[in-house]
Amino acid sequence: MKIDNFKNYFFVGIAGSGMSAIAQYLKGIGKNVSGSDREFSHEKQNRNIELLAKQGINCFPQNASGIDSQTEILVISTAIEDDNIEYLKAKELNIPIVLRSDLLAAITRSKKTVAISGTSGKSTTVAMLFHILQQTNFSPSLITGAGLVSLQKTGEIGNSYVGNSDWLIIEADESDGSLVKYKPEVGVILNIDKDHKTIDELLEIFSIFKNNTTQKLIANNAQERTHSLNPKGDFNFGTNSQSKFCATKFEQKGFSISFEINGVPFDIPTKGEYNMMNVAAAVSTANYLGISILDSAIALKSYEGIYRRNQLIGEKNGIQVIDDFAHNPVKIAAAIKANQPENGRLFACFQPHGFAPTRFLRAEFVEEIIKSLRDEDEIIMPEIYYAGGTTTKNISANDLICDIKKSGKNAHFFENRLEIIPYLKTNLRANDIVLITGARDPNLDEFARKVFEDI
Repeated sequence: MKIDNFKNYFFVGIAGSGMSAIAQYLKGIGKNVSGSDREFSHEKQNRNIELLAKQGINCFPQNASGIDSQTEILVISTAIEDDNIEYLKAKELNIPIVLRSDLLAAITRSKKTVAISGTSGKSTTVAMLFHILQQTNFSPSLITGAGLVSLQKTGEIGNSYVGNSDWLIIEADESDGSLVKYKPEVGVILNIDKDHKTIDELLEIFSIFKNNTTQKLIANNAQERTHSLNPKGDFNFGTNSQSKFCATKFEQKGFSISFEINGVPFDIPTKGEYNMMNVAAAVSTANYLGISILDSAIALKSYEGIYRRNQLIGEKNGIQVIDDFAHNPVKIAAAIKANQPENGRLFACFQPHGFAPTRFLRAEFVEEIIKSLRDEDEIIMPEIYYAGGTTTKNISANDLICDIKKSGKNAHFFENRLEIIPYLKTNLRANDIVLITGARDPNLDEFARKVFEDI
């Protein structure tokens, strides 16, 4: 498809991070955009409805009331099932139906595109690269999965931006296999770990992405799987001397990390050694586009982070509450390690999402959490978040907790997550950190704020 062939777009599930980003981008380039979401039907509406409405995007309950003869194309995700009322109405009215990933692929063909891929760190790396390019007057456009704090401060969701240049930065997702649809000028591969798919399936998907990249592929030399896809890449990044952009001398103090890339010092207000690798990926990509390492270092001093990625909710009585999107085994382990205080304990609260993904990754969740927790730390889980749809509910978060307990680690299950707050209030003391992690649940950030208010 070509985006210029349509003027009136309707998005099913428009409150989702991927859908809302594309919807806002299309609105920003002059399209008429409306959409629905089941979250808009709840007594307490998703706050994105207000932010989308401010941009002139009409929002409806997911009952087909927003679809009419003026609707030219219906946009859905792979989560929309065949019996969805709006899907059926579009078929009845002979309205063309397109997948979100196919629409994003069409958008990328209209711009010079940098596609950031990998099973971890995509949103953060996109945000860092966007910040570098904005600070150096590059003015790129943006379509990503998480709101940038700098854009949220202007009253936006923050996951989309229409710039003045021909360049577009996107977050390219592998979880549904849609990564193979993009043919970017610049492709970046951060890492490849089991998440939604097996390693063999992922390697096949990333190999196609590699071959689809038209100008420059940039890969992580520090991981064998990614390095093998681009062994002689002249813009590869990593932590060894063979990397063209070599990150070394990592230190973390409080909410700040410092390191060097090719001898240039970086100081960035964030946490975690994994973020050093995200920076290296962003810096190598920016350098390919003509921006010096030094200019990238200067730009990133003012990096403000993104929504629910190691986001500090607040500090009270010497206790920090951190909110993070980590949801696969490697991300959970990285978030735990990044937030372990020197003189206190970590209370990691992880809400798994989806019964099928939890079942698929059960062994990896247990292994990574056991390896990352210190003896004094604790892991706490509420029940698995169910977002609707057809699934088999034959696993519980308590199954993971029981597996973890066998190792001797401190692990606790609470069926209702609100029951976690009194437990924390009773057991926390100064210098402890509470880490709230999980994905898909649009109210997890509210839970993190409630934890902070009540402890």
